[in-house]
Amino acid sequence: MIKEANLFVDGWKIVGQLYLPDFGQAPYPGVILCHGIPSGSVDPTDGGYPLLASIISKAGFAVYTFRFRGSGESQGNFDILGWLHDLESAIDYMYLSASVNKRKIALVGFSAGAAVAICTAARDKKVSAVVACASPADFDSISEAEKPQMSVSYFRKLGIIRDEGFPASLEKWTDNFRQVNALKCVTEIAPRPLLLLQSESDKVVPAENARRLFAQAKEPKQLRIFPGDEHRLRKHEEAVKTIITWLKSQFKV
Repeated sequence: MIKEANLFVDGWKIVGQLYLPDFGQAPYPGVILCHGIPSGSVDPTDGGYPLLASIISKAGFAVYTFRFRGSGESQGNFDILGWLHDLESAIDYMYLSASVNKRKIALVGFSAGAAVAICTAARDKKVSAVVACASPADFDSISEAEKPQMSVSYFRKLGIIRDEGFPASLEKWTDNFRQVNALKCVTEIAPRPLLLLQSESDKVVPAENARRLFAQAKEPKQLRIFPGDEHRLRKHEEAVKTIITWLKSQFKV
């Protein structure tokens, strides 16, 4: 069953859907999917996060998938700290849902969404477990002194910065990337479990990021590095199987 579940955060409409299993009884363990920065290209054969939500839901989970501000049908402009606000609202939605076991809510993030998941979970104890796939350890490549204006132009071309007057302050927008630092936040996940997944030859987020995060994190933690260069691990069959198996073991599904 798929239920439309939109949020309103900071005045923006955030579009989301809740996928529920067609077996068993609620409340189900919950999973929130956190996508990365859109690439700008659309593959009509790619089922995207709705497909992933369906696969995980069929394993016995209530899965919430949504589009962060500035992406897809959600309103607003891309702002990494704003993405934290969006995810906090998604967690609150799942926590209050009668369909979800509020003691079993996991975040499953990909790329920039994984970094946002780590930083949000660090300060929101309603999160019970975190899966971070190809997470950058930091966003220094965006916040370096000469990069912000180039980044804004790039994101505007991608269509995730939409308003001409955004950002009102380039300095503040850039500083938000310094605040969302997974390497600094990852130590706060414990004692909740953390799973880090990564491709060895990922050219978008090099594997060194996962190794740095793993070294910084406290137990319980696991790191799995797959051969190959696939960055979009939601499309990696073994990675998806690993996520589901790990979530089942943590939540005893």
